[in-house]
Amino acid sequence: MIKENLAKIKSEIPDDVTLVAVSKTKPNEDLMEAYEAGQRVFGENRVQELTKKAEELPDDIQWHMIGHLQTNKVKYIAPFVTLIHGVHKQKLLKEINKQAKKVDRVIDVLLQFHIAQEDSKFGFDFEEAKEMLESEAMNNYENVNIRGVMGMATFTDNKEQIEDEFRTLNNYFEVFKSHFFKFNDDFNIISMGMSGDYEIAIEEGSNMIRVGSKIFGARK
Repeated sequence: MIKENLAKIKSEIPDDVTLVAVSKTKPNEDLMEAYEAGQRVFGENRVQELTKKAEELPDDIQWHMIGHLQTNKVKYIAPFVTLIHGVHKQKLLKEINKQAKKVDRVIDVLLQFHIAQEDSKFGFDFEEAKEMLESEAMNNYENVNIRGVMGMATFTDNKEQIEDEFRTLNNYFEVFKSHFFKFNDDFNIISMGMSGDYEIAIEEGSNMIRVGSKIFGARK
C-alpha cells in the first residue's frame, strides 16, 4: 500500500510542496518500497535510528532530522544530514555550526517556533528568535544556513485553532524574511503540517509537510 499511499498524497498536494516521508520506527523494507516509488526525502526523529538507516540505505536519500535534537547528538548526523527541522535554541544552532565546521559542511536548518497550546512542544517564541537573529553571535555561524521556519500545531479537532496557529507561523516567516533574510533566496521554507493536518497547513502557506502514518500506516 505504501506506493499507492504516496501516489495519492502527491496527486493531492501542489507541486511546490515538499513531502517528507516520516519513516521513524519503520523497517528498511518499508523505506525501500517508498524509495522505489520515487520518494527521496525521509524524516527521522531519533539520531541512532537515523545514522543506522543512512548507512544501510541508498546514498541519494535526503535525510531530515525532524525530532527534538540534543546538542550532544549533533556530531553523529553532521556528516550527512540534509536538513535539521528543530532548531529551538541558540545553543543548538551554535553546536550545529561547530560540528558542521569539523566536517567541512554547511548544514541547512529551520528555526522551530512554539505555536501550539501545548507545553510538551519545543520552540522559540517570536522575541527569542528576533533577539538571536539580531545578536553579534550570528556573524560567527558560517557553517549553518537558516532555510526557514518550522512549527507543530496543537493536537486538537478544533480546525480554527489549527488554522490560527499555522497562520501565526506563516506570519513569523514573513516578518523574519523581510527583516533578516530579504536578499537571501535560501530562506524559503515553511515546514508545517503532518498526517492529520497537512491539508490545513498547505492552505495556510506550508511548502513542506511531514507525513508518516498516511504513507506507512499506523505506528506499531
